[in-house]
Parts: sequence; structure tokens; C-alpha cells
Amino acid sequence: MSQAARIIIADTPLRWQDVVAVARAYAVLELSDQAWLRIDNAHAIVKRIVSSGERAYGVNTGLGALCNVSLAGEELGQLSRNTLLSHACGVGPALADEQTRAIICAAIINYSQGKSGLHPQVVQGLLALLNHQITPQVPSQGSVGYLTHMAHVGVALLGIGTVSYRGQIVPAQQALAAEGLRPVVLGAKDGLCLVNGTPCMTGLSCLALADAYRLLQWADVVGAMSFEALRGQIDAFDAEVIALKRHPGMQRVASNLRGLLDGSEVIASSKGIRTQDALSIRSIPQVHGASRDQVEHAARQIETELNGATDNPLLLGTPEHYRVVSQANPHGQSVALAADMLAIAMAEIGSVAERRLDRLINPHVSGLPAFLVSNPGVNSGMMIVQYVAASLCGQNRQLAQPTVLDNFVTSGLQEDHLSMGTNAALKLQPLLANVAHILAIEYLLAAQAFEFFPEQHFGAGTHSAWRLLRQVVPAYDQDRWLAPDIAAATALLQDPGLLQQTFRDLH
Repeated sequence: MSQAARIIIADTPLRWQDVVAVARAYAVLELSDQAWLRIDNAHAIVKRIVSSGERAYGVNTGLGALCNVSLAGEELGQLSRNTLLSHACGVGPALADEQTRAIICAAIINYSQGKSGLHPQVVQGLLALLNHQITPQVPSQGSVGYLTHMAHVGVALLGIGTVSYRGQIVPAQQALAAEGLRPVVLGAKDGLCLVNGTPCMTGLSCLALADAYRLLQWADVVGAMSFEALRGQIDAFDAEVIALKRHPGMQRVASNLRGLLDGSEVIASSKGIRTQDALSIRSIPQVHGASRDQVEHAARQIETELNGATDNPLLLGTPEHYRVVSQANPHGQSVALAADMLAIAMAEIGSVAERRLDRLINPHVSGLPAFLVSNPGVNSGMMIVQYVAASLCGQNRQLAQPTVLDNFVTSGLQEDHLSMGTNAALKLQPLLANVAHILAIEYLLAAQAFEFFPEQHFGAGTHSAWRLLRQVVPAYDQDRWLAPDIAAATALLQDPGLLQQTFRDLH
């Protein structure tokens, strides 16, 4: 997507793909007139509350366990500023720019619902950060659901802290000045709105969905190559048989496999050489399909949250007839559970891939030269890359442990059940990176196995995948430095344009 692309927030729900376009492809984010009117209406309610003196949590009271402390006048703007300063206490390495941009995008979508009440200039400031490519440096650790990450974004609006700008890390004030922007002056409820809600876990999860969907497609491609190299029995993917178990993901995967393997002389000549294959080979539709279905479910949960109003309190009605409702919409349980399930589903993709690739190098079951090298003994061949895949699977078992089951008590017993959704979303990035490496290793091994079938034609899709890899990784004739080969294969798996261009018929 080019930098000229635009995402406009209006009256229709946004997709996770929209967040990814803003975060990764630098699409320009804009608000429609209707969205600005909604924001103006909610801010007018805040002004009415302040002028009336009615007590409303977060508007003219302290926060959390200090909710019974009343404030007035200049204290309201000071409360907002102090909220950002005191909450900006994250630790650890900074998020990647795309992660912070995804969080800001999700926050703006939240505010566009018109139920928050923050000043329109605050939303304009956040839009300016995105569209001028000024990205706050946000420590990655310290959130039990929300608060710290958005606080670090918020202080950048004040000209405090550091930002990524034009390839360098510079003071926020310097970057704002370079773009002709002024620090934002906060008013009542602005600070609370900036740290509240679920944009952090939601934005991060949108990025994870993009990676997961891409890897699911590659898993079918690479799995088909392994199936072919191991001379699998194609009856396991028979359309009539697969239709007897109607999970949608299973149907799509089996269709992909049949298409990828269409025309394979290797498969045709291998029919009947064994009664059935090992489960990791014949269950590709069932295993990959189950993960696809769970990712689809996670996407629905994440998109629902993305288009919700997740502040506390929420402002309903008009300045003449309004309600201020304290509730728990910032609780991110839905996203936390979705992120945990996404982690489990994708860890399984890596797990079954590791089992397949292990069979490729094992001469006891593969029917191929030991460790896929013509002269084993003096050459170790592809022996140790399986160790690497096993290590990554081990890490993924740890990363896939449910985060939502953790619970702690914060804010003097006021917040005594926490989703831990941001932690759940954050661990998706290393888990998915591990899956990409595991699939890249399987890709290398399956392509190397193809070298031992010189006289036979491969399937339409598997042949394309083999030739694609050979453009960047030569065949393995004798031992060589393998780390660059894994990196090159991983780079292919990370290019969504290449995937769609090469395998147009993939579902």
C-alpha cells in the first residue's frame, strides 16, 4: 500500500487490516465530519459537567482509589497532565514503531465513537503523530491491561520524552517543532481518556493477525511440499472425505493442498506405497484448519473491541440530556482471551511443522538420504536445523501459556481483576517470529528433498514454491554456513506481496 492510501473513520466499522495499513504502510488516517461531531458532542458534555459542579469520576475527581477526591478549576487540567506523567512509568526496551503506531490508531478509533469526552485538539494531536510519522518511544513492559503504554504516547503530545523521527531518536519537543506542531494543552478528562481503554492490546493484536494469516497460508504451501517429498497418500485429502467434517478451516486447507499438489507425478507414482502416513503428514487439513478457525474467531473478537467504546466513564446523550456511566468497558478480557487463543493456535502450526521437518531428515522414515545431503558422514547436512526448530517450539510452548489466567490486585483493591491483555498481545510477536523461522526451516528442507526427485514433475504450487526459494537459496551440495539460508527463507515468508503474487489461488 502506498503512502498516499487513506483510511477514513466514518460510520462503518473498521477492520484489523485498516490498523495494519496505518501502522505498517503509513496510510494517512483521517476522521469524517460525522466522527468529529461525535467527539465534539462528548466534549461538550464534559464542559457541561465541569460548569455544573456535578461529581463525575475522572472528570472532576481523582483516579482509581482516589475517586472520592473532588477537584475543580485549574486542578482539572493539572490532573490530566499529572495523570500522564505519573502513569508514564513503563520499563524495558521500546516498542517497534509499527507497534506504537498501531496502538495510536486503535486509540483514535476508540475516541471517534464519541463517548470519551476528550478535547478534539487531543485527537488532532494523535493524528498528527501518525501522519507526520512522529512515533513516541514507548517502553514495552509495565501494563496489566492498559495505562502505561498510552501514557508514554500522551506525554509526547506534551513535548515530553523521546520519539522516533526521520530515522533518529530525538526529543519530542524537537520533532513537534520541526513539523510546525505545538504541544497539546490538556483539560478535564483528557489525561484519563489518553490512558484508558483497550487500544494497546487491540492495536498489537491487529498486527499479530496480519502475521498469523500470512503464516497460515505459507504453512499450507510448505506443508504440501513436505507431504510431496515424503510421498504422501493423497486420499487423505479427498474432497468427499474432507466434506464429512465441516470445519471451515479444514475445508480451505484441504482445497489449498489439492491445488498445490495438482499434477504431481511424485504423488501419482507413490499411490499405494503405504496404507497411511504418519499423523503429522495426513492431518494437515485437520491441524492447520483448526488453527485457521481459531484465528478467525480471534479476529472477530479483536475487531469487535476495535470498534467499541472502551473508556471509563462513558458519556451518553447530549449536553442537554446526558448520563455519565462508570463501568468496566476498559477491561480487555475479550482481547486477552483472543490473543491467548491466537498464541496457542499458531504455536500448533509451528509444532506440527517441526514434526514434518523432522521426518524429512530422518532416513528411517523419509526414504531420502540421511539429513538430506548426498555424502553424509563427512557432511552433517541438515541435521542441526531440526534442533533449532525444536528449540523454537520449546519457546513457543512457554509463550503460548495463557496470560489471562494471571491475576493481580492494583489501585488499593479498586482494580482487583485484570485481563493482562497487553502482555497476551505482546508475546504474540516473538511467538509468531518463531513460527516463521520454523516454517522457513521446513521450507529449506522440503526444497532440498525435491533435489532428489530429478526426473519427476512436482505439483503446480509446490513447484512454484521450490523455484521461488531457489532464486535466493541454492541447493545444498555440501556443508556450508546455514544461518543465512534460514534468514533468506524467512524473508520470503515475511513478504505478503510475494505470497499473493506466487500463489493466487490460496484461500
